[in-house]
Amino acid sequence: MNSTITPSPWIKIFSPISQPTLRLFCFHPAAAGASLFRLWGKYLPSNIEVCAIQLPGRETRIKEPLISEWDHLLPNLTQALSPLIEEYPFVFFGHSLGALISFEVVRKLRREKLPIPKYMFVSGRRAPQIPIDNLRHQASNPILISTLREYGGTPEAVLQNQELMELFLPVLRADFTLNEKYTYFAEAPLESPIVAFRGTNDLEVSLQYLSEWEQHTISNFALHEFPGGHMFFQQQPTALIEAISKFISLGSRE
Repeated sequence: MNSTITPSPWIKIFSPISQPTLRLFCFHPAAAGASLFRLWGKYLPSNIEVCAIQLPGRETRIKEPLISEWDHLLPNLTQALSPLIEEYPFVFFGHSLGALISFEVVRKLRREKLPIPKYMFVSGRRAPQIPIDNLRHQASNPILISTLREYGGTPEAVLQNQELMELFLPVLRADFTLNEKYTYFAEAPLESPIVAFRGTNDLEVSLQYLSEWEQHTISNFALHEFPGGHMFFQQQPTALIEAISKFISLGSRE
């Protein structure tokens, strides 16, 4: 990574590259953190630097207040990204809540006349204009735990550990609040191509709701499914990363 840039707490770069030709910014889903993408650099070409977004209140930012309002999230996150998007081309990948956050960040970048990504990769979330119909941010703790169990990716021993859940559930509740209190405002479609992904058994997003992302680009749109549920890539991310790499490579030849 360029020595003149000091990453902010919002961005974790696990394997810095001195002169990347492309940066892949990864936006984590609800109740997760940047560590979800810790190993992604191992599966990507050596010229691509993975920059993982880290929202407050988890992992390396555990002591910071959680954010549950968009007006508190977008300005700070966009400001943290600004120095890293000026130097090199970049793409965005966001899963679930992360897909929605990445979408709103791109629109804010465009409004501020800053660079926007060469590609938008969105995963595991309905298109932004489709309202959430299953509100859970005020649900009881047992319902939140059962939701996590349905998602997959959280070990049963963790779900049954009361102390861990007392730390974990406020993060999930804050992230669900962001997701469910989001209000979509129509803007012009993006110039970035959009590629949408889902697990074939994902109960959170149907193929139809995923396909509606096409409305948000005037460029190419593609949709891909992978075996698995909502967190289809957590244990075996290689197929997803290979698909992302393929699109990046195609884009660089255009």
